[in-house]
Amino acid sequence: MTDLATTLIHHPYQPPAGFSAPQPGVFKASTVFFPNVAAMRQFDWKDKSAYTYGLHGTPTTYTLEERLCTLEGGSQCLLVPSGLAAIATVALALLKSGDEVLIPDNAYGPSKALAEGELLHWGIRHRYFDPMDPADLAAKISPRTRLVWLEAAGSVTLEFPDLCEQVRLCKSAGVCCALDNTWGAGLAFKPFDLMPGAQPALAVDISIHALTKYPSGGGDVLMGSVITTDERLHMRLKLCHMRLGLGVAANDAEAVLRALPSLPLRYRQHDESTRALAQWCLLRDEFAQVLHPALPLSPGHAHWLALCGDASGAAAGLFSVIFKPAYGQARVDAFCDALQLFKIGYSWGGPISLVMPYQLESMRTGWPAQLQHGTLVRFSVGLESAADLRHDLAQALLQCA
Repeated sequence: MTDLATTLIHHPYQPPAGFSAPQPGVFKASTVFFPNVAAMRQFDWKDKSAYTYGLHGTPTTYTLEERLCTLEGGSQCLLVPSGLAAIATVALALLKSGDEVLIPDNAYGPSKALAEGELLHWGIRHRYFDPMDPADLAAKISPRTRLVWLEAAGSVTLEFPDLCEQVRLCKSAGVCCALDNTWGAGLAFKPFDLMPGAQPALAVDISIHALTKYPSGGGDVLMGSVITTDERLHMRLKLCHMRLGLGVAANDAEAVLRALPSLPLRYRQHDESTRALAQWCLLRDEFAQVLHPALPLSPGHAHWLALCGDASGAAAGLFSVIFKPAYGQARVDAFCDALQLFKIGYSWGGPISLVMPYQLESMRTGWPAQLQHGTLVRFSVGLESAADLRHDLAQALLQCA
């Protein structure tokens, strides 16, 4: 090669092997080179024995997938662009026209919107069940039911279901159960070993995780995962994943890999501060109810206690309050606006505390019997000082009094 342009593209230098550092390398690729035609024809994108195309995996994404399997106790992992994409991938892989999916009434809102929109348009029915009443789930499983979604704790209202009983019901009916495990993050409990020591193991079939939240930890990455222990089920999901062309950016995978080592420490700090604030809110006259699974009077506390070990078990960084009816929506909105450290924003799991008022009437099929009436506000507690956050809540309550 004599032309500089060609030489710069086809440069012969190869760095020496054996480089090792704290963080894995970041490999960005769409095209992947094959050593020869025979290898190109032999390599299979379905396993991790080789590389075929960037969308099917690189050393960076393979590394993240394996570490996430370790976190949740699974054996197979798919990476997708968001938590909602993980939910959609499961639905599209497992459901067809004429099938039915069951969803807890307190599930993540966009999951319900997917069922009410695209899935219904494609002839896939859905029904909502009471997450706090296993008998209601049992009654609603029908011959058309192909998938049951579970969530612990419930989105926004944080009721904790009898997850073990829900899984047993699905198993006895021969129906696939998928858990949104974003709250537990692989730390509060193990989705594929819900009752350690039990034989056979009590496990969900699929665990999806919004890596956007605790695994990322920075509030700056959108990503999700779909994890299983069943090779055949994984391949069904993987084929759908491939046909949809789903993938994640290498730099996003790098960000999650960098954050994973500190996940247990961050989760514990979120948890500790959240408990302190929730306990403080119990003493305030403005609130009719404080919702946090570790509080004895919070709905499903006994189920949380049984699944997560004891009173010191993990309980994440979310809690909600229900203002007494005397505090109308305008006063509650004024409270949220008056907060200085808590920022108004969706999501959770990042370093900055967040607040969001909700109109629960528009989110549920009916007002849950276990909840007091009033206006609900959810807090995501970040990594700020708990004392500073408590002061912020106090000054905002004064301004809306």
